[in-house]
Amino acid sequence: MLRFRQLAIVFCACACLVACVGRLLAQENTAEPQVGGELGLEQGAIVEAEGDSATGDVAPIEVNTGDHAWMLTSSVLVLMMTAPGLALFYCGLVRKKNVLGVMMQCFFLMALMAVLWGVYGYSLAFGGVPGEEGFSEWIGNTDYLLMRNVQPAFNESSSTVVWPMEGSIPRLTHMLFQGMFIIITPALICGAFAERMKFSTLVVFMILWATLVYCPLCHWVWDGGILAYGFEKSVLGGALDFAGGTVVHISSGVSALVCALVLGRRLGWGSDPMPPHNLTYTVIGAALLWVGWFGFNAGSALNAGALAASAFAATHFAAAAAALAWASMEWILRGKPTVLGTCSGAVAGLVCITPASGYVQPMPAIVMGLAAGMICYLACTSLKSKLGYDDSLDAFGVHGVGGTLGAVLTGVFATRNVYIANADNAPRLGIMDQNFGLLTAQIAAAAVTWIVAAVVTFLILKVLDVTMGLRVSQQAEIQGLDLSQHGEEGYIFI
Repeated sequence: MLRFRQLAIVFCACACLVACVGRLLAQENTAEPQVGGELGLEQGAIVEAEGDSATGDVAPIEVNTGDHAWMLTSSVLVLMMTAPGLALFYCGLVRKKNVLGVMMQCFFLMALMAVLWGVYGYSLAFGGVPGEEGFSEWIGNTDYLLMRNVQPAFNESSSTVVWPMEGSIPRLTHMLFQGMFIIITPALICGAFAERMKFSTLVVFMILWATLVYCPLCHWVWDGGILAYGFEKSVLGGALDFAGGTVVHISSGVSALVCALVLGRRLGWGSDPMPPHNLTYTVIGAALLWVGWFGFNAGSALNAGALAASAFAATHFAAAAAALAWASMEWILRGKPTVLGTCSGAVAGLVCITPASGYVQPMPAIVMGLAAGMICYLACTSLKSKLGYDDSLDAFGVHGVGGTLGAVLTGVFATRNVYIANADNAPRLGIMDQNFGLLTAQIAAAAVTWIVAAVVTFLILKVLDVTMGLRVSQQAEIQGLDLSQHGEEGYIFI
């Protein structure tokens, strides 16, 4: 009871602090909010409820309702990928005593990461404008802390509501769309330590991981940081990552491998049978992921234009090709294609095409899907068996390997026939455009992401192991996380 009261006091104090600081920032922001966006979007662009400029010296940019509707729809699709999509995909693969534990991890992270993103994560990832005072290539500034310069504000001088803009959509919508990415990324890691990590430690780990790994990587790649394409201070000129090959998949996949190695194998791994308890859940989850991925990739165009259609097509073809490739590998090597293998192949193809989806044409997307299906199959079978690590749900084999493959192949198949990186000179992109320089930059970006994700994740885990402990007790693991961590059961037959 005492512990509950202490937690309640801490929670109320934090809520009051956030509310007070938010009020102060809102008052500071009402006079003349910062507006505009990153990545070359017009600075000083604002839109008001009445259509007039708040400052009187800048022409307003109206919200493009078509773009806005697509981005809101894409936000919903990406959120659906975490729950029910990933939650069902993962929970069907574990034993029935852990089905609620996995669902709880995914659902709880939807709430936890949403609050973190709104309070400070969006500012760390996208705060600042490249080339302007106060911008850092390493981490975002405090421009958007507590939604300052993101939320609408009343302007006293013009008696209107001012909406900060990102291109043709409100910055609030941009924040929501990007916020769905930070929700699913840490949830992907859960597949590596399924059935054995303490829930309390998981919560703290994910807060630290999102703050120290995801937000910096997001800034480096998508907000003019050290890995962003076409910026002066970028490593080797920067890499192309349309929707999260490095930011989402390599970071989560490599971190998942580190988690699997540090936590160790599950009790009975390699000796006791651990088959998926309900593959029907997994199939439904995979189908939802496939559908949701259209918002993930095509939505990353940030408008409802032709580029979104190209990314949509590349995403669809890559997923289909990878599903066929994985199933064919099983058919040839093991005699029968499996439902689980076909679903895993589709996800592997979706992962692989993610960084390239806005830069490649449909036929190269099929090639990338075929490569992802075959290579990720080998990573989840032969490689995993030889190295002997217990990546429970193959988070590394699919996301780490598939994301790395996709980042590298982007340097091969990216073409200006799809995407013009700079309207002034329309530079050649990948090897398809007879440019070999991008491939080097893609490999460098993947390597940097590997190193950052592995080192920071390892350090976080070691600190938490000393202070909180990582694994549940042997008795709790045998009992199952549903009962030991949450006091509930997924299946009760009376």
